[in-house]
Amino acid sequence: MNLHFGTDGLRGVANRELTPEIALNLGRATARFISGSSFLIGRDTRKSGPLLQAALAAGLASEGLDVIDVGVLPTPGLAYLAATMHMPAAMISASHNPYFDNGIKLLSQSGMKLPDTLELVIEDELRKITSSSYQNILDKDTDGEKDAFAKVGDITSDFELKSGYVRHLAQSCAADMAAIEKAKFKVICDLSNGSAVSVAEDIFDQIHVATEFISYEPDGYNINQNCGSTHLAQLSSKVLSSGADFGFGFDGDADRVLAVDGNGRTVDGDQLMTMFAIDLHRRNLLTPPAIAVTVMSNLGLHRALKDAGIEVIQTQVGDRYVLDAMDANGLLLGGEQSGHIIFRDKATTGDGILTAIMLLSLLARTGESLSDIADRVMTKFPQVLVNVPVSSPVNIDQSLVCQEAIDTGKKFLGQDGRILVRPSGTEPVVRVMVEAISKEIADQVANDLVSVIEREFV
Repeated sequence: MNLHFGTDGLRGVANRELTPEIALNLGRATARFISGSSFLIGRDTRKSGPLLQAALAAGLASEGLDVIDVGVLPTPGLAYLAATMHMPAAMISASHNPYFDNGIKLLSQSGMKLPDTLELVIEDELRKITSSSYQNILDKDTDGEKDAFAKVGDITSDFELKSGYVRHLAQSCAADMAAIEKAKFKVICDLSNGSAVSVAEDIFDQIHVATEFISYEPDGYNINQNCGSTHLAQLSSKVLSSGADFGFGFDGDADRVLAVDGNGRTVDGDQLMTMFAIDLHRRNLLTPPAIAVTVMSNLGLHRALKDAGIEVIQTQVGDRYVLDAMDANGLLLGGEQSGHIIFRDKATTGDGILTAIMLLSLLARTGESLSDIADRVMTKFPQVLVNVPVSSPVNIDQSLVCQEAIDTGKKFLGQDGRILVRPSGTEPVVRVMVEAISKEIADQVANDLVSVIEREFV
């Protein structure tokens, strides 16, 4: 396996690329460079989760750290525990990927992803430990067998720690609780057979919202399978057939959410952020009046927020870069089109369930329907996204042919469109995104670019 942290941790096919041996060695490498004497581990519902959890815990404990297994928990739930308990943590999840993939994402004791510099140090140590020429045992700071044994940490479990996260989310809408109860919303939640199943029912019960759950029976294999935030057809159909007010679709580790309005239409992260930003700004709560988004956000968001007097700060793709920009500029709101939305005064990472609760608060307070407010705040530009499979990592910037094709497309679109071409940080694909005033134009430009990339790299 390429022992390299991507934008969302170390990821690969479980038990083939991301093996127990790698998880064990990552535990050892992490323990040598991370602060703290204790460590939390959470996971989603994949079949391979307990396997990798056990191996990672063994590696950490072999270097003297005490490990607490918190069981199945959303990534933002683990981040909350890390921050409140002041312990570093690892989430075992591949987010929206299919069941056979898995990943390990490291969090600091402040509940945030590790800085790139520290990840590089851990990567280097992991490679050394994994190398057959590296004598790991001899590098331990011990004077004999007794000292080596004395260094072994404890491995325990505490599955009730999640209750603190449940209370935190329930309290996040305390100011609007009466309005939420009065609205009597009927909501459908698609839990993607993922980690949200461990907390969602308790949270929605505590805020007194009538909620029906679908994709709520994980079996280790059905996580993200034709359900959740990446497959909203089932949720849309259920909202329409049940007469629900709206629905929420979460991903496998519940750090993102997309909504479906009462007409069955998708409301994406850009639309949600635009709603939240304008609402906060009107109540003089968006200070400073700016949000952070990635380069993937729709041109419609930029125009809507500019008209509202709200600055948009752009970052590269990845919620860690959004968070960095937020903290550097003192921002309260930021996120991604995919539904990773960060409310910085309430969380250290994107949180799908928190975002859903914030939307419930907004709709209850304003009395508007989700469909009406989504149509009012933002006009989306047609956007085409194509994933081009490649056999190995590529550098688009070094291809003169690709750059010429991109420049030609940009000149053709002018001010009425955008192009973004980038290698994925989590999958062996090149992502091509084109926005234009019509889908036909966007398709034409995207197809031209895909043809060039396939000739160059496939």
